[in-house]
Amino acid sequence: MKFKPVLFVLFSFILMSSSIPKSLQKKIDKEIKKTYVVEDFSMQLVELPTDVVKELPSEFGKNNFFKIISNSNQIGYAYISKAPSKTDQFDYLVLFDNDLIITKSKVLAYREDYGGEIGSKRWLKQLIGKTQNDKLIYGDNIAVISGATISVRSMTNAVNNLLASIKILHNKALL
Repeated sequence: MKFKPVLFVLFSFILMSSSIPKSLQKKIDKEIKKTYVVEDFSMQLVELPTDVVKELPSEFGKNNFFKIISNSNQIGYAYISKAPSKTDQFDYLVLFDNDLIITKSKVLAYREDYGGEIGSKRWLKQLIGKTQNDKLIYGDNIAVISGATISVRSMTNAVNNLLASIKILHNKALL
């Protein structure tokens, strides 16, 4: 019982040191619970060497790449980032299993009047199963969405860069 205040302070410090806004964290938590069918889990920041982070096509090292731990076992990875839309950016989440295969992707916050269809489960489902060896091609293995061209291209590029980064990290034995 004496440890509860200490745990609360530690947990609060971890949350405050994270750059993930509370509203997005709730959405991330919900997706992790649903995808991995767990109730209790923690997100452990994956710390990477600065020199490696600089060579990655995706942005890492900004409190955005985590191991997902449940019952002392790693169950996957979570990557949170932003991609450009027509005049703003949207936040997205990509969940991986332990073999670095995409198990879920989600647009967490879309801030434009048009192009929000990119957040549809139907469109995002095509990313499931993609690995570091896949190349996404707009209009070929990635469906186009009329009225969301910029966002679809942006998300396609973002996931391609993420998969390329995962490949580099895996080849360097950092994952």
